[in-house]
Amino acid sequence: MRARMRLTGAAVTAAVTALALVGPAPQAAVASGDQIEYTVLAARGVSSADAAAAIASAGGTVIAQNDAVGLFQVTAAATGFVERAAATPGLVGAAHRVPIGSAPETKLVDVEQEGPAGSQVGEFSVPGRPGTAAPGMDPLDDKLWGLRMVRADLSRQVNAGDRRVHVGILDTGMDASHPDISPNFSWALSRNFAPDIPSIDGPCETASCVDAVGTDDNGHGTHVSGTIGAAANGTGVSGVAPNVSLVELKGGQDSGFFFLDSVVNALTYAGDSGIDAVNMSFFLDPWLYNCPGNPADSPAAQAEQRTIIAGMNRALTYAHDHGVALFGSLGNNHEDLGHPRVDTTSPDFPANATYPRTIDNATCVDLPIEGPFVIGVSSVGPSGTKSDFSNYGVEQISVAAPGGWFRDGFGTPTYRTLGNQILSSYPLNVLRASGAVDADGNITPGSVGNVFKDCTAAGVCGYYTYLQGTSMASPHAAGVAALIVSRFGKYDPAHPGTLRLEPWKTESVLLHTAAEHACPSPPIQSYVREGRSTEFDAPCEGDLNFNGIYGYGIVDAFAAVTEPPAYGIDP
Repeated sequence: MRARMRLTGAAVTAAVTALALVGPAPQAAVASGDQIEYTVLAARGVSSADAAAAIASAGGTVIAQNDAVGLFQVTAAATGFVERAAATPGLVGAAHRVPIGSAPETKLVDVEQEGPAGSQVGEFSVPGRPGTAAPGMDPLDDKLWGLRMVRADLSRQVNAGDRRVHVGILDTGMDASHPDISPNFSWALSRNFAPDIPSIDGPCETASCVDAVGTDDNGHGTHVSGTIGAAANGTGVSGVAPNVSLVELKGGQDSGFFFLDSVVNALTYAGDSGIDAVNMSFFLDPWLYNCPGNPADSPAAQAEQRTIIAGMNRALTYAHDHGVALFGSLGNNHEDLGHPRVDTTSPDFPANATYPRTIDNATCVDLPIEGPFVIGVSSVGPSGTKSDFSNYGVEQISVAAPGGWFRDGFGTPTYRTLGNQILSSYPLNVLRASGAVDADGNITPGSVGNVFKDCTAAGVCGYYTYLQGTSMASPHAAGVAALIVSRFGKYDPAHPGTLRLEPWKTESVLLHTAAEHACPSPPIQSYVREGRSTEFDAPCEGDLNFNGIYGYGIVDAFAAVTEPPAYGIDP
């Protein structure tokens, strides 16, 4: 798994490596004979009927379509169709319908952690904040330094969120049986856009291969969801916005791969359904950067990347234009996205297909984070220092948020302790499969201190684990956005039972209320003392108001619900 996609988690047992979201490189799904599936994008202004005719002329058969953005699921011959589609008037092009995106690896083993699994979690403190949670919060909230850093423990005393605000989690699913997720889960709006593919996900759990809504056989989506909106219900943990509604937008396979059409369909659905914000803690494969005309790529590879870029840009724009604030994690490759290194990891499937590509920053894009209207979030640790793994850069960043950093606290007892990471909800079935929890629901000895269990008075138990990554930072920002809509949103007659706020207003409040954070002095963040090479050094461009490591600052939930409204917002 390439480094930028690794979501480093806390140590449980070596058996947990089986939970890696990305396994052997998959091939295109076979439709019949030598027919395989493709995703085809029509040119702008071309009708669905004309696009279908163009697809047929290129040798394809339409099996599904999304008219909102002109995207078609097509079967065609295994060879030659990409080239024919690119040359057919009325079509932008085609991409193999193989996994083109993967959530960061939900791997509960930190391969760089020293010492035994289940080591003692050290005490830690947020700069300028006490080390204990506010009264009346949930039992495990004392471990949520991120909640305190963004002052969500204080914001809920003013505004804990409104049930009419809906946050979509475009991810691997959501465990609606979890006692911290169940109270806020929206059964009415949640959808699964990613049917299981046995060749990469394993045997289907249902005859239709469509997992039931409210399930998560991976864990990543449930962890993200808990940070955004776990209920403050006296058990487990609580989220940044504990009273808002959580909407499952399953766009990722159980194995962690993301198809272009699944993601596009989820985004257009979010726009049509009155969802206020969508969190996207994933990045697209097989290309680390999608380039429309990289000379190192074949004509077919260039055509596929042009299709991916155009399809994602249309879907993101559609969602934004229909009222959705879009949040994305910057990635975990310790890279300035405005000054990309040579890409040596693409394409990351099929196996052994990678080759070096010099990346032209002017034309190549990292999606979805470099797509239109996406609010980019970097990761910081408990000290407020940029996590060593986090990407950064003035071109892509908007804000920073807690994402965890195991190596934070150098020279203190907190250095290299699990508590430097982010604790959140996790599915019992995934923990059992990993060996972290036994058949009786007990945490196994090697996972004590890393996996937690808390039960309601009725005996319903929730499970929680530590993970770290920019995937954990983005949901902190999305949770603050949900509070902003809860404060300023207006009733939308087009979507009964919802509050809506124009995305630019949500973003304006988010940026204006973020806690400014200056570059280090001198303006380079080094990690040599933490054992990293100088490749991890992060030059910080910008000033106190805006810079490439923190953007406009670390998101602040309390300021977002108490400070005077930003320009253009009616109180």
